[in-house]
Formats: sequence, structure tokens, C-alpha cells
Amino acid sequence: MGVSYQDYYKILGVSRDATDREIKAAYRKLARKWHPDLHTGKDKAEAEEKFKQINEAYEVLKDPEKRAKYDRLGANWQDGQDFRPPPDMEGFHFYSTDDVSGFSDFFEMLFGGGAPFKRARAASRGPVRGQDVESELELTLEEAYRGGEKTIQLSTGEICPACGGTGVAFDSFCNRCGGVGVTNTTRTLAVKIPPGVKDGSRIRLKGQGGEGLNGGGRGDLYLKIRLLPHPRFTVNGSDIETEVTLRPEQAVLGAQVKVPTLDGLVSVKVPPGTRTGHKLRLRGKGLPAGEGRGDEYVRIRIDIPDRLTPQEEQLYRQLAALREGVSING
Repeated sequence: MGVSYQDYYKILGVSRDATDREIKAAYRKLARKWHPDLHTGKDKAEAEEKFKQINEAYEVLKDPEKRAKYDRLGANWQDGQDFRPPPDMEGFHFYSTDDVSGFSDFFEMLFGGGAPFKRARAASRGPVRGQDVESELELTLEEAYRGGEKTIQLSTGEICPACGGTGVAFDSFCNRCGGVGVTNTTRTLAVKIPPGVKDGSRIRLKGQGGEGLNGGGRGDLYLKIRLLPHPRFTVNGSDIETEVTLRPEQAVLGAQVKVPTLDGLVSVKVPPGTRTGHKLRLRGKGLPAGEGRGDEYVRIRIDIPDRLTPQEEQLYRQLAALREGVSING
């Protein structure tokens, strides 16, 4: 026996190509209209059913992955008839369930295991853990190199203290959260940054994510590292690269030059005959990597003066005369 197909777009009153913003706006409007706490008597049962359908529809359409799977049903259904999933629907997970207290059998069959908590039925459930949250943490190269502690401010959605997340206070919509049950709160957190943290890596802050319900613990906060561009260094894994400019005579004769590193300036010997584009390797001057460190590469650029003093010009002409007839290619 099949299960009744649920037209989530029709439930929210939006088109199948509706944007995320349109879906969210439709959900909020309908959730406020059909919130069970705003209905009494025989209307309350109808409101509870409508509210459950609205939440189920929003749970699917707000999630890109769930929405994509749902949209893949395409012509495999007819409104008002039973739905049986075709056997070739790769990527779907089908479960059978006798649980009728949550979402519909249609939802359970397609996605399995139910959904995150819904405020309409949260009071009848035990503790519910808060959702994990991901944000971005920008670091300078020096901060990533040295590690340490960084204080950040993070805006998160918290359970409204006025209505306890129900969206209703004193038999009316909660003025503090606008009936959505969540308020935006700015929190200040101290983040410990491990030395050598890489661009794109994540730092987990346990128990600093979304707030739980009914005594449930908070979810976790994941901070994705983004290294800010550096005016002097570029980063490649655990290695860094910088550029040093030489005068022509330094490149020809060799020289001792000062090179910037993450630990400050160091003196580096440039061998005679160094050409533009040549790279010098400074071992262990890169970012921390395991028990060691990466390397720093110094790219050489030779600066050709655009102006010469009379004496310099005379010396260059003498040099040119000495090398007249000498092939550049050997």
C-alpha cells in the first residue's frame, strides 16, 4: 500500500521555482496564521494538523538537498493518489515507520528518521539537542602562524526567552521574537587557535552552537578558517613565499641581503650570477606542520635602474665595451 503524496509547494502556496526568500516568507505567514495556541475549541485540531503540514513542507523546501530529492519525483506522482517510490530513485532512503506523532509517512519514507524539532510538538518530547552552527573566522597570517586566543563576536539565533520558543506569549504572538520563537543574539567567545592552522580548516567549539530545547544541550560551533591576504607573503600549504629585489651588481657579484620571515628579518647570502625568478629556500621558516615547519621561498627580482648618474652611466659603458662581442648565449 502506498502513502499519500504531499504537495509541499501547494501547502505553502508557492510555485515550484520559488526562491528561498519566498519560501521563508510564506512559511512565516502561514505559521502565524495556523499556530495552534491561537485557536480554541474545534478549530484547534484543524490548526494543529495545518501547522504540522506547514512545518513539514518548510522542513523539506528550506533544505537544498531535501528539496532537490523531492523535486526529482517529477512526473512520478499524481495529486490525490497514493505514492509508491520507483525502484530506480538513486539517492533516496526509504524507511517504514509506525510513528504518526511526527511528520507524515510520505516524509518518513523519503527522508527517514524524522526531522529536527518543531516547536509545535516540542513540549511533548524530551530534551532536544541544539543544531550545529558553522561560521567563518578570518585570521591574519601572523595569527595563524603563532596561534593563541582570539575574541570574536558571533550573532546566533537563540530560543526566545519571552515565549520559550513557542512564538506565543499571553495568548498572542510574542512581540519580542515576532512569533518565530527565535531572537538574534550577539555572543562574545574566546577561541583558541592552534599554531599553523590552515586556510579552509575548521575549529570546533563544543557546546557553542544552537540552543537546545527542553533542557537539551547546545550544538557545536564550527569555525571555518579564512586567511586574509598578506601584503608580503603568499601561502602554499605549510610553505610561504616572498619576493626580494636586488640591484644588478648584487645579482652579478652576489650579496648578503635582509629577507623578511614570520620571525623577523634574517640575513641571507645570494650567490653570484643569480637571475630574476630564481628562488632561494629557507628551510623551516614556513608555517608549523606536525612536529616541524614548512619552508620559505624567496623569489628574486632584479631591479633595472631607470635613471643613472653620469658616473654610473660611464661605468656601464666601460663594462659594455669590455663585453663587446661576448655572446649572451655563450
